[in-house]
Amino acid sequence: MKSIYESTGNGYTQQGDYLLPNLQLNQEPEYNIGIWGQHYRQHLKINHKIIYYNYLTTRTLYQHLVEVDKRAENMFNQLVKSLAEKENITEQLKENDMILWVKKMNNLRNRVMEIVNNVVIYV
Repeated sequence: MKSIYESTGNGYTQQGDYLLPNLQLNQEPEYNIGIWGQHYRQHLKINHKIIYYNYLTTRTLYQHLVEVDKRAENMFNQLVKSLAEKENITEQLKENDMILWVKKMNNLRNRVMEIVNNVVIYV
C-alpha cells in the first residue's frame, strides 16, 4: 500500500483505484453523566434542538452535561439536608417511627426534585 501526503499534512492510502484518507479519532475523556445530566440532555434534544446540536458539533456536549449534572446533584443534596433540618426529619425520628420518616423523606425529596428540575434542568 502506498501512502500519499498532501501539503496540508493529511495522509491518504491507496487501496486499489481509490485513495482513502488516513483518519484518526481524537481521544476524548470518558464522562460519567448522572441522572440529572441525562434529563438535561433529553430536555435539550426535545425542546432546544439548535443548542443541543451546537454543543454536539462543537464537541462540548458531554462536558456541559457533566457540569449541569454536578450542579444539580450538589443543589439537590444541599436542599435535602437543609430542608430535613428545618422540618425536623432527624435520625431520632427514623429510630422512633421509621414509616413516618420514610414518608416525610420521600415527600421532601420529591419537592426538592421539582425545585432542581425547575431551576437547573428545564430552564
